[in-house]
Amino acid sequence: MIYLNEEEVKQLLPMPACVDMMRRAFEEMRAGRTRNQPRRRLILDTGSVLHQMAGSFGKYFVAKIYSSNRKYGLLQMINILYDAETGKPLAYLEANNLGLIRTGAASGYATDLLAAPEASVVGMIGSGYQARGQVEAMRAVRPIKEIRVWSRKAENAKRFADEMNCVAVESAEAAVRDAPIVVTATIAKDPVLESAWIKPGTLINAMGSNVANRREIPADLMRSAGRVVVDDLEQARIEAGDIIMADSWANVVELRNVNRGHDPSRVTVFESLGIAVEDAAAAGYVYEQAVAKKLGRQFP
Repeated sequence: MIYLNEEEVKQLLPMPACVDMMRRAFEEMRAGRTRNQPRRRLILDTGSVLHQMAGSFGKYFVAKIYSSNRKYGLLQMINILYDAETGKPLAYLEANNLGLIRTGAASGYATDLLAAPEASVVGMIGSGYQARGQVEAMRAVRPIKEIRVWSRKAENAKRFADEMNCVAVESAEAAVRDAPIVVTATIAKDPVLESAWIKPGTLINAMGSNVANRREIPADLMRSAGRVVVDDLEQARIEAGDIIMADSWANVVELRNVNRGHDPSRVTVFESLGIAVEDAAAAGYVYEQAVAKKLGRQFP
């Protein structure tokens, strides 16, 4: 069993390769050759939470475990990768970077399927850790010329814009108005968009909310969307706050069942929750790259 640290994982998992792994993962889901166990949470009175999920892809299955605390935020993620045939543990991966990259790559894959082919502008709400992966993914799948970013703290947006070659703007509306691709990457409890800001044909990648009582998208926009695409329906029924709080399931479809095509007449929402099949595909790729390049060390 080998051990791979954060920097090694980052080096071994470039965004274009991870987008391709997400494509393969959802094709395998469509064919019925994967297993996904939705996230479960153990919540303590101290504010600490243990998050756990599991999934399979191809020759591998993975257990993902991480903790968070309402005071200290998200702490270390780990992935333990196993051989599907024998059950033998293969790798222990520090997985904060893996989570960031595969979450971005899932949005990238959905964007490649659903956004206008010529889309060159992204409206980004949120400038935290996960927003970085979203920027990289959008640039990997579309000819992006401008990314407009807004955050509740202007200094955070400015810092992010300088580091990621984006443009910091003064309001959420200024970020998303007329943008063909919109990304919400926040920890907001209440909507950060208004329907009037979003034009028909827009793809919204909503990836900040995976708790049932938290949302980024207003109910009227969720209900009027032509399609709301989720990475896994079972998991969405547990934690997709945007959908649950809108009480709107009639237009919900799973990403595995979506064919390539942009709808210029309606808004499309990709509700990205982050599922363990994605982790299994990404971690399997990292493991194979590490073995080929003889990286990693024995897990103590």
